[in-house]
Amino acid sequence: MVFKRLLGSLGVGGPTVDTVLTPGAVRPGGELTGRVRLMGGGAAFDIEHITLELVARVEAEHEEGESEGVVPFGRFTVGGGFRLAEDEEREVPFGVTLPWETPITELYGQPLGIVLGVRTELSVAGARDKGDLDPLAVGALPVQEEILDAFGRLGFGFASADLEYGHIGGTGQQLPFYQEIEITPSPEYAHRVNEIEVTFLAHPGGMEVVLEADKRGGLLSGGHDALTRFTVGHHDTRDWNSEVDGWVRRLVEQGGHGEHAGLHGHGGHHHGEPHRSGPGMGTVVAAGAAGLAVGVVGGMVAAEVVDEVGDFFEGDEED
Repeated sequence: MVFKRLLGSLGVGGPTVDTVLTPGAVRPGGELTGRVRLMGGGAAFDIEHITLELVARVEAEHEEGESEGVVPFGRFTVGGGFRLAEDEEREVPFGVTLPWETPITELYGQPLGIVLGVRTELSVAGARDKGDLDPLAVGALPVQEEILDAFGRLGFGFASADLEYGHIGGTGQQLPFYQEIEITPSPEYAHRVNEIEVTFLAHPGGMEVVLEADKRGGLLSGGHDALTRFTVGHHDTRDWNSEVDGWVRRLVEQGGHGEHAGLHGHGGHHHGEPHRSGPGMGTVVAAGAAGLAVGVVGGMVAAEVVDEVGDFFEGDEED
């Protein structure tokens, strides 16, 4: 492993740092583990603090248009208070809990295009230096997988995912941004909806599911957005096909703009209708990311996503 030398405030000959995350995706609210590896420089240094900072690439809308920036969403002190001798090697293990609203970056191993990172910061003799920045992979919670799979089985497709700076009014949102998973409508709703955006706001006791539809306009009216939300538990067992279908019907037919529709988690079941079945959203994501038809597995552009992550990290470290 090649250590990244700390320049800037510490100068050439300072200690080097490399943070190694435990392989595999972590889930929101779960424990992120790993170790910080330090190597002493040309002299002894007092390591005051070792801090991990969670960062995300977030889009912001303003009068001039849209822009992207790096937004921190968690800081953890994982070590410090020791002297690192010249050329000494030391490892500091850590375990920190991710915020429940941490965005998901992949679904069943398929990347969604969301860029998260873990930045390691050293505080040495009163000076701070950003020493390491590593990509962070976050998988979906089980109930998130169930809901997204239901969308896929009902004929909806994956379009894209991004992070938006701001707050969704009337929710318990804690982070300064939220994730939108944009899905294309099933044939049943294609004439009424351009797309539906799904946002998960998880917390220890459950999760709010916010749905926003970009509704098509008619001959005498323009298009508009409709918004509604529902609450589910982490261990709910439901007929998710019927549940999600009920949510979409309520969103599209009733609008639901500004309403707390189904706030207690029941979106209305349509008994007697056949349960449509198709590929789950994991397959849909794989196909959508490759620009292929739903149901085709493979051809992922994972390499492009990795390149995008690398470019983002390099650009951030140059700032």
